[in-house]
Amino acid sequence: MKLQQLRYIVEVVNNNLNVSATADSLYTSQPGISKQVRMLEDELGVQIFGRAGKHLTHVTPAGQQIIDIASDILGKVEGIKKVASEYTQPDRGDLNIATTHTQARYALPQVISQFIRRYPDVNLHMHQGTPDQICEMAVRGDADFAIATEGMHLYHDLVMLPCYHWNRSVVFPKDHPLAKQKTITLEQLVKYPLVTYVFGFNRQSALEKAFATVEGEPRVVFSATSADVLKTYVRLGLGVGVMATMALDGLDDDLVVRDASHLFEPSTTKIGFRKGSFLRSYMYEFLEGFAPHLTKMTVEKALALRDQEGIDAMFADMELPMR
Repeated sequence: MKLQQLRYIVEVVNNNLNVSATADSLYTSQPGISKQVRMLEDELGVQIFGRAGKHLTHVTPAGQQIIDIASDILGKVEGIKKVASEYTQPDRGDLNIATTHTQARYALPQVISQFIRRYPDVNLHMHQGTPDQICEMAVRGDADFAIATEGMHLYHDLVMLPCYHWNRSVVFPKDHPLAKQKTITLEQLVKYPLVTYVFGFNRQSALEKAFATVEGEPRVVFSATSADVLKTYVRLGLGVGVMATMALDGLDDDLVVRDASHLFEPSTTKIGFRKGSFLRSYMYEFLEGFAPHLTKMTVEKALALRDQEGIDAMFADMELPMR
């Protein structure tokens, strides 16, 4: 059994069982990957993947357990490399952050600017996507940190630490009927088509919980991951925007903005990273730069609790900032 074989089977899964795409991502040949996967299966005496002809169709039950362990092993190998680098090149390395557009555009610029000045030899890479996509990147090890609000509770392989609370505003053109209202109610809002984030409505979201208290079904006519895109379609008159207040920076003079913090419960942005990850010193500094209460001592105390319920309880009484 070789580390290369373990890497191949994990990457095959990450590429949706597409061996050709896996070969491209690993800069190797498709026949080479297929051969190594077969050799590993022969050695273990079980099939990792089901097949239809030459195509992989699914992961077998045994294969899923093998792949889970292989992922952990590869993560620990990366951790060994990071430990060594921490002593040989403490101010050099990589930092991969996966986050949503709103966080990247409105919450992170100053933090990243300060971090780059402090660590000019750390290569910082930012990846944007939906909450599900960025959490998957962190689970796979493609991102060191995932920063998001919705959906993170679904990923049990991540340690999640709360960063700050935020709430929403409603946005519409100046000629919209709601412009006459100083304070917006849910009963008024439910009458109009809505424009909001793709993850805005699910069983856990503040929007879903709020609208469940009034008669009528909210009608989302357009959704996107980008607040800037949402504002564009609000301007076109497609619907009333419901978006993060932090994304409304006072530069949108053509739009009317009404605070909606009385309508919706605050949401909490969290930063997540894979369980068992080795955090470099500069990673701890990034955490504290983004959320000052996440000092190295606090993070290590949280990690010692080992389960997410204990971590959540630890931060339950902590007063987080509101953005």
